[in-house]
Amino acid sequence: MNPGIQIGDVQVPGRVLTAPMTGITDLPFRRLASRLGAAYVATEMVAAAELARARPDVVRRAAVGEGLPLTVIQLVGGDPAAIAEGARMAERAGADIVDLNFGCPAKEVTGAACGSALMRTPDLACRIMEAAVGATSRPVTVKMRLGWDDASRNAPELAQRAEEIGVRAVTVHGRTRQQFYTGKADWAAVAEVKAAVGVPVIVNGDIATAEDARTALAQSGADALMLGRGVYGRPWLAAHLERALADGTVLREPDREERLAIVVEHLRASVAFYGLPLGLKMFRKHLGWYVEQAPWPADPAARRTAKARLCRLDTAGDVEAALAELWRPVTYSGNSAVDIRQQLAEADAA
Repeated sequence: MNPGIQIGDVQVPGRVLTAPMTGITDLPFRRLASRLGAAYVATEMVAAAELARARPDVVRRAAVGEGLPLTVIQLVGGDPAAIAEGARMAERAGADIVDLNFGCPAKEVTGAACGSALMRTPDLACRIMEAAVGATSRPVTVKMRLGWDDASRNAPELAQRAEEIGVRAVTVHGRTRQQFYTGKADWAAVAEVKAAVGVPVIVNGDIATAEDARTALAQSGADALMLGRGVYGRPWLAAHLERALADGTVLREPDREERLAIVVEHLRASVAFYGLPLGLKMFRKHLGWYVEQAPWPADPAARRTAKARLCRLDTAGDVEAALAELWRPVTYSGNSAVDIRQQLAEADAA
């Protein structure tokens, strides 16, 4: 079995971690991925200052629920005092680990001197880390990028300072902020961070298959890996990659019935958590990814048509019925895509 990694006094029961993602890793998703075997799924990015003010939507992003192997709350902010209060609140809420975001490239985040903008102000980044470490007894971790741009790849230096402050693990996305998500993640560059520190290092970026996972770990020398966009429409991915790393198990994607059950479970959990109509609205992005990732309809155009139709439905019951119809066994022929599009058009017109 995979022994996992030690982060401070927390034993993470695996080496495949799931990143904090705004609008993605809410409590319904975290519960589902955990039930499917994920060892570590972080909350959405939580604005520390707004958490301290108890803004309802921000508090909801940090929601803690039963049935999770770990609770990891990620904070973002540029004010050390707000980060300290956020860390205290996270611990009181039951966080096992408090993560700090120094990696988000979004303009609305960097424009507020937060996220990956902190890699341009390492002294402020260090004050933020000191504030968090001093405010909580829970292990503090940091997620960063290689640097702001190619001229300032300072991840090794910042990671060294983080370790000196008392940060217990560092995750590095293998791109600079200026790359956003273009190009290919540079897993080998993360090896410089691994060589610079003694705390666990986690490699992140463009990991979606077992081959990716093995290559990212080999090139980076990292202790663990973190999944991001690879889990879109595949909440089972972390558990599958964990098995592949542990014993070389060949991954088998869920079959038709298993996928449908997962999608419906996720839909119902979202509606139960948020209520209607918000629960259905929050689920639609996941719904689109589930359809995109499914191998049917076989024709991409038919899949896009199905996704558009499903995302226009405004009751959970209608979505479940349409999913059951889409998921039903179909014998594909040479003109199956035309047939499916015609069926969908006829259903819309009915």
